[in-house]
Amino acid sequence: MLRRRDLLAAGAAVALARPALGQAPKVLVHVPQASIGSLDPVWTTAVVTRNVAGMLFETLFGRDEHLEPKPQMLEGFRAEDNAKRWTMRLREGLRFHDGEPVLARDCVASLQRWMVRDPVGQTIKARLEALEAPDDRTLLWRLSKPFASLPYALAKTQPSPVIMPARLAATDPYRQVSEIVGSGPFRWVADEYLPGSRAIFAKYEAYQPRDEPVSHAAGGYRVKVDRVEWRFIPDAATAANALINGEVDWIDQPLPDLLPRLKRARGVAVGILDNYGTFGAIRPNHMQGPTANAAIRRVLAAAIDPAEAMTAAMGEDRSLYRAPVGYFLPGTPSASEAGMEAVTQRPDKARLRAMLAEAGYAGERIACMHPTDQTFYDAFTSVAVAAWREAGLNIDDQAMDWGTIVQRRASKEPLEKGGWSLFPSGFPAAEYRDPVFATNLRGNGGGAWFGWPDDPEMERMRDAWMDGTDEAELRRLDQAIQRRAFETVPFIPLGQYFPPSAWRGNLRGLLKGPVPVFWNVEKA
Repeated sequence: MLRRRDLLAAGAAVALARPALGQAPKVLVHVPQASIGSLDPVWTTAVVTRNVAGMLFETLFGRDEHLEPKPQMLEGFRAEDNAKRWTMRLREGLRFHDGEPVLARDCVASLQRWMVRDPVGQTIKARLEALEAPDDRTLLWRLSKPFASLPYALAKTQPSPVIMPARLAATDPYRQVSEIVGSGPFRWVADEYLPGSRAIFAKYEAYQPRDEPVSHAAGGYRVKVDRVEWRFIPDAATAANALINGEVDWIDQPLPDLLPRLKRARGVAVGILDNYGTFGAIRPNHMQGPTANAAIRRVLAAAIDPAEAMTAAMGEDRSLYRAPVGYFLPGTPSASEAGMEAVTQRPDKARLRAMLAEAGYAGERIACMHPTDQTFYDAFTSVAVAAWREAGLNIDDQAMDWGTIVQRRASKEPLEKGGWSLFPSGFPAAEYRDPVFATNLRGNGGGAWFGWPDDPEMERMRDAWMDGTDEAELRRLDQAIQRRAFETVPFIPLGQYFPPSAWRGNLRGLLKGPVPVFWNVEKA
């Protein structure tokens, strides 16, 4: 006998977006920056998975174009007892893609899974006395200590606190979910997925957008196409030709070298949609090998010219990057000039070699994982490797694909047993607005992101920042945290870069923000 959920799922499939009789479906063809490795946005921090998650899932809060959190799945919320007690009420009409209603218990299970994996979620969990669902539409949080940033945390995107059915949220956080069922404005068309070739997202007809204007990931998600097709085209020139010829509609991140040609092409528009950009960074291993020595990490950072690294990645157009940068998003209250002499006053080669001698470096091998299939990472890693070798460091430049790095960076083995010293990465700059969300500044050892910095003083200052209420004291802590970061080098900041997108001129309504979103987009 078929279960009710099976019948509802079948009904949802039949309800796949259909154009009016006699009309061809409106299909938006998008070229993402990479192919999909996983569809579980809690299991991985991959950018492409984050972008998928925004289509398929919803979160309790969404961030507007100014990064302010707004209720998304919520009808409203209330904070009491100095932000230690939060009551949240789900809005009516929320349904999963299998037809089942979204209930508060689904939210509780989803958030509990997320809190295991996400660094900010772990912070919340450490203060959590209870997260309950007293009825089908109400969530009640009780915290032991205040956490005024809870709405912002529940709107973050990597890993994303997405809401899924409780039966799927029961999956071990360290395993991928077996089925993709969200409640977002698009649904996953599993039977049309061709790994490495294409992915299909269909308009979810049962989705009810908020009755508000849209502002990036906040407000009413109104879908104006029938389907979105992601087409994976690994060769950048081939993708550019497809856009010029009208075979695709939108390239997420075309190569900078191709931008002049795309700008000249008739019917093509080029512009920056992610106006917050990405922090280019290199992550050292704080547990193994020479990079476990903070003095050597300081030499690695000092040897690199950030402007040269960003020019290699983005080209000569200075509007596409900002370098040097500190450890917080420029323009936010936490950003400052504290400790910036570490990147603005670069030592010469003789001084770098003297710093190495003072650090006790004796030519030990440093293994750098170098992804040759990631354009931006490849470019700034090449600059870094050349600078390190000139400074006298014994760099083992290991060329490999990004997928291998994603697997290998989890290894805590010593170098002689396949371990690693360094790898490049890109962090969403929007998350580096303060010490709570700049998670790769954390020094919580084995609980930290790959590289595992162990810095109790950094953790103490972060805790003090979260508990603080005086603005002057928060700014003092911001500066102290940045100075500490330049001393201990949890990661090497290379710059903030802004890869433009390119799209056909018949697309309207593309929204600016840190994640590409597909609602509000019209195709004439």
